[in-house]
Amino acid sequence: MSGSKTQPEDQQTQLQIETVPYDHPVAAQLVHAALTEIGERYGGEGDETPVEASDFEPPRGTFLIARLDGRPVGCGAWRSHDEDTAEIKRMYTVPEARGRGIARTLLETLEASARAAGKKRIILETGDRQPEAIALYESRGYQRIPNYGYYRDDPGTISFGRTI
Repeated sequence: MSGSKTQPEDQQTQLQIETVPYDHPVAAQLVHAALTEIGERYGGEGDETPVEASDFEPPRGTFLIARLDGRPVGCGAWRSHDEDTAEIKRMYTVPEARGRGIARTLLETLEASARAAGKKRIILETGDRQPEAIALYESRGYQRIPNYGYYRDDPGTISFGRTI
């Protein structure tokens, strides 16, 4: 799964999306960066939702990394929430690569992967201090749903869902 993005001045950059295990070294590096940023925005250690590497093993889930010209610049994953529903986790783009459609491409690829695995719906949690994430999800047709899971009672949590 790969695509290309054209940059100004006809400078070609190559965006590649690849599936890796959750505990792959590059995945671990990107997840650490994501959790660090969440910790900085909200305090604490970042997203404390319990996850296991096995949550993201096909066919029950998948973990993707994005590389721009070979350099890791983002990640995202889905895991099974129930038989028909996938949950998006660990969406992240490194700051210097933001604004290039990487998160959108990751999200679209995750949606396609979940659909191919038989999922009919996707849910996710984000926070009220992540306006760029909220804008992305809303632009893809996600709608607010009641909070669920680990952060169901957290007043700063915003949950979204979408039929795929």
